[in-house]
Amino acid sequence: MLAFIVAASLVLALLITFLNGMNDAADAVSCIITSRVLSPFKAVLWAAFWGFMAYFIFNSHVAETMSQGLVDAQYINPYVVFCALVGATSWIWICTWLGLPISSSQALIGGIIGPILFSLGSEGLVLDGVFLVILFMILTPVIGMILGFFMQCLIMRIFKNHNKKKLDKGFKRLQLVSSAAFSLGHGANDAQKTIGLVSIMLFTSMQSPEITDNFKNILGLFFDAEKGYHVPQIVAVICYLMMALGTLVGGKNVIKTTGSGIVKITPDKGFCAETVGATTVIGCSLFGIPVSTSHSIVGSIIGVGLTNGVKSISWGTAKSILWAWLLTIPAPLLISGLLYSVIR
Repeated sequence: MLAFIVAASLVLALLITFLNGMNDAADAVSCIITSRVLSPFKAVLWAAFWGFMAYFIFNSHVAETMSQGLVDAQYINPYVVFCALVGATSWIWICTWLGLPISSSQALIGGIIGPILFSLGSEGLVLDGVFLVILFMILTPVIGMILGFFMQCLIMRIFKNHNKKKLDKGFKRLQLVSSAAFSLGHGANDAQKTIGLVSIMLFTSMQSPEITDNFKNILGLFFDAEKGYHVPQIVAVICYLMMALGTLVGGKNVIKTTGSGIVKITPDKGFCAETVGATTVIGCSLFGIPVSTSHSIVGSIIGVGLTNGVKSISWGTAKSILWAWLLTIPAPLLISGLLYSVIR
């Protein structure tokens, strides 16, 4: 039974990383597609490349937070990880199908908290870590909106008397840089969330007497038990590749929502939104804080849009996104918690 759970969890981990590429990475290319900097095909290639490059640039602090900073590591086992992945995958799939840019971070966080909360209550949680994540869940879109608004105001003031066609041409070039930076931030933060869960699951599986020696030999291809808990390089590479593949497939509905469903994106607005989003996500990644790239870019887009007045924002779309955000921790938490209660 446990061997099946571990195998199923590995498949689900690849699936959720793929879905993350479809949903969250779509945020990285929505602005450059809408402002016609690149064609959709070239844009997703661009985002996939820079998302994978994050593997070579950033550390694994976010992965460590996901595996040890939210719930007490002694209570994590393959069943907990399996239920977490089922809960998160279900919710991400539903929201991607509906075209809602949600946070895979929140989905995974809700998923990993659910089994522990249902079985042990709050004593199994690392409350400081949970509160920090929830705090930044609230702060990320707010920071993005404020910084996006002021950066766009500054751009409008500096280039007030410049030729619009020349400005658009210049900002389209700059958007290549800002979208690459945002894709780097997405890779640095989002791919590591699944990496952390897979790593801790492999570690606990190798310690379990329920796993046969033959199956442990197979798992040993991915995880060296003699090193203790660590983030295996091969796991990291596979997860980054799956996220890049999901980006290439693309979440067309999500791209449409973030790129034009909230506010009309012009090259200068796209540059400001992407720059602010990249700065926020990369900064949090360096400190090991799992944040939402979706929250960051949507908040930034609303911020730059507000420079044209409150009426320029499609508040109906924003409201739909907000409801999806509010449900993204409770829904996977409930699914994973109930499933864990059944199988354990």
